[in-house]
Amino acid sequence: MAENKPPRNNAHCTLPDDPEQSTYRFIIVAAKRARQLQSGARPVLHTSSKKPTIIAMEEVRRGLVKYDLTGPLANSHHDPIPETIL
Repeated sequence: MAENKPPRNNAHCTLPDDPEQSTYRFIIVAAKRARQLQSGARPVLHTSSKKPTIIAMEEVRRGLVKYDLTGPLANSHHDPIPETIL
């Protein structure tokens, strides 16, 4: 007999739907923010999660992490490497 379990909330695993935001840029910015959190930076977002990666992804998804596009491709049509600023 199969039990009727409620669906799991995988909101922390989703990528942004914004077409202007590339998946690559989201991942790089979230990874840099997670490293900042692991190094002792305070989270901007109050959450019950203790995992820096989950907190960082949610902060980036909500637009709470500011970043500048740097590198040789900053003014071209390719995705430049983002630099996380907070």
